[in-house]
Amino acid sequence: METTKAKMVHYVVDARLSRFTVQAFAGGFLSAFAHSPKFAIRGISSKVRLDPANLELAELRIEIRANFIQLLDEVSDKDHREIERAMREEALEANTHPTIFFESTSVSATRIADGQYNLSLAGDLSLHGVTRRLTIPARVALAGDTLRAFGEFSLKQTDYHIKLVAVAGGAIKVKDELKFSFDLVARKQG
Repeated sequence: METTKAKMVHYVVDARLSRFTVQAFAGGFLSAFAHSPKFAIRGISSKVRLDPANLELAELRIEIRANFIQLLDEVSDKDHREIERAMREEALEANTHPTIFFESTSVSATRIADGQYNLSLAGDLSLHGVTRRLTIPARVALAGDTLRAFGEFSLKQTDYHIKLVAVAGGAIKVKDELKFSFDLVARKQG
């Protein structure tokens, strides 16, 4: 086991070069008149450890501060404030649940080209006080001191006991499913 640990390389996500978003979708009777808000997930810290010769030994831990999730859509200042307030206070309850965690428990990898892999990261997502198993597909590229991972996944808010936010007396509400998209750039440490 010591020889395996000696081969492990540490990476840290470079927030300036990375993109991580979540798309919510409008539903309800008047959904045709509403927009489907898109948020940038900021405040990410991460630990990635992997052996470039055996990616199935990889370990990933991501931490997100719930108050650092920001609306990307161009809407009036009033709507912008109200959407972010509803997301933070009503849906995420960020004061009670300030941190979101994902920690991998297993990784499967398939090499698709030199330095490029398809990964399936199984792990535990702790969100809104609930921890559930989640599998995230990702395409990973390793080049020099840089690791780049990108992909998409979905989850249901009700699986994490998140209240589905509604406005206009319930005529417009957010659908249960959220779609996440990521393009993360990490740099080798040490």
